[in-house]
Amino acid sequence: MKKAIISIFVIVAFAIYSIHARNEQNESTVSAPSTSLQTGSSNSTTTSSSTTTTSTKGAYQDGTYTGSAADAYYGYIQVKITVSGGKLTDVAFLQYPNDQRESQEINSEAMPLLKQEAITAQSVQIDGVSGATDTSQAFIESLSSALNQAKA
Repeated sequence: MKKAIISIFVIVAFAIYSIHARNEQNESTVSAPSTSLQTGSSNSTTTSSSTTTTSTKGAYQDGTYTGSAADAYYGYIQVKITVSGGKLTDVAFLQYPNDQRESQEINSEAMPLLKQEAITAQSVQIDGVSGATDTSQAFIESLSSALNQAKA
């Protein structure tokens, strides 16, 4: 029951975040630069840092950026991104749930897919991985934190 309630809460929070992100994206294409989107949940640990270099053409400033750790129910997901030429070029997982066999199986399949989708989309507007909902949502939250730091 507790997991069902938490899942419903996460889905509602993700829906609200998606609507807000789309509205912000639409506003940024029409008006002046928008303010950065802050995401998070009461269960997430905010540990973020960044290293930047000079800005180049593209949506993001070159450098590496560490997203906040986001709760994936059985552990935390935290990513570090690399931006080169103004584009997202790499996503590395700094932490992820891997102490249980089921978590290992789910994440071994989900993490490469999430990484590739993020690099292809150049944003957090990605599809979650079926069967890895908690991992997908935590990935999006950590990725969003890192990309917000990298905004040009």
